[in-house]
Amino acid sequence: MSTLKYLSGFGSEFSSEDPRCPNSLPKGQNSPQKCPYGLYAEQLSGSAFTAPRCENRRSWLYRIRPSVGHKPFSPFPGVNVTHNWTETEPDPNQMRWNPFDLPKPGENVDFVSGLNTVAGAGDPKTKQGLAIHIYSANKSMKDRCLYNSDGDFLIVPQTGILKITTEFGKMQVAPNEICVIQQGMRFSVEIEEPSRGYILEVFGQHFTLPDLGPIGANGLANPRDFLTPVACYEDRNVAKYEVVAKYQGKLFVCEQDHSPFDVVAWHGNYVPYKYDLARFNVINSVSFDHCDPSIFTVLTCQSEKKGTAIADFVIFPPRWSVQEHTFRPPYYHRNCMSEFMGLIFGEYEAKRGSFRPGGATLHSIMTPHGPDFNCFEAASVEVLKPARVADGTQAFMFESCLGLAVTKWGAKTCQKLDPEYYQCWQGLKSHFTGPK
Repeated sequence: MSTLKYLSGFGSEFSSEDPRCPNSLPKGQNSPQKCPYGLYAEQLSGSAFTAPRCENRRSWLYRIRPSVGHKPFSPFPGVNVTHNWTETEPDPNQMRWNPFDLPKPGENVDFVSGLNTVAGAGDPKTKQGLAIHIYSANKSMKDRCLYNSDGDFLIVPQTGILKITTEFGKMQVAPNEICVIQQGMRFSVEIEEPSRGYILEVFGQHFTLPDLGPIGANGLANPRDFLTPVACYEDRNVAKYEVVAKYQGKLFVCEQDHSPFDVVAWHGNYVPYKYDLARFNVINSVSFDHCDPSIFTVLTCQSEKKGTAIADFVIFPPRWSVQEHTFRPPYYHRNCMSEFMGLIFGEYEAKRGSFRPGGATLHSIMTPHGPDFNCFEAASVEVLKPARVADGTQAFMFESCLGLAVTKWGAKTCQKLDPEYYQCWQGLKSHFTGPK
């Protein structure tokens, strides 16, 4: 997949044909009586038909067989995917997870079987909410695909390259890249080494680029840097192909006798896409104090309350720090939003050595958090000169206005929750000098 081709843009109207079948897109209409090459026309809708034009999302797929040709669904066993947010009692404590396990040698775990839900809130039936999952796999999906009826998957690889086949074509996603597989899109994941990463799922809404406001027309994640795969069909009959569906928080599976990746051509603006986090154009203060961390937002999924996100995907990339008279690490904070952080590689500046790649933290609504003791002591006396921050590091945050509940898997089963996390702040002492 190293020579894969892509289409560039975000929210664009695209069209693509597999070069093996030129002129496979119908001319001048979507659903002719007979499609070129004897194909079936099928629309995939990501919004209501009557949504405003600027919000309307749909694509037309021209495929060898329609996707309806499968047997009935039945429950898919043995996966810790859940939207039962009452499995454990609420817990306002700061939480830190040590790196989540990769499959043990001898285990055969693919992307679907390796899904585990850590936390979430809301309900896909009402199209409001989110879930956070960890995937951990050491085996490629063979004659199996997955689609999500509940919402969009934003996938953040931490270790291992994902080779993803979708109905729209193929893409390769490495650590420090992300991809979004939108609601209803079928995909399959191949790997060459044990792989682990994070997934942010939003129910019933789609990710958009954040508004730039006073920043102006340019900056942050540029639309042209988002890449969508090109049509690449496979015409393959198999004895048993499994189609796994995530539906109302549970997984179901059905069988069919052919590959679902038989789309010869497609057009529309409802597509999967990837993005290289190294292309993010950082904006920051060049005088004093901090800009709010919203300046690091790559993608957002807005709630009905303007300016308030069901979920923001925020990164803390390598950058220059030049502020004068300023405590430069992240400040101490109590927030009306939930903050789930992960680390792809490197050392996060505010908690060096204790927050490790492949792990996570959760700071819930109004729970205090901020730099640990060592970070505070060092940053309070450092010489303030222009300095590079976060070289060789990529940390990220899933931020939400919703109160996140931790699942039983996240709180107990995974056995990665660190009960000593609170200790990193216990050395902080009073520096109060009193009245003069």
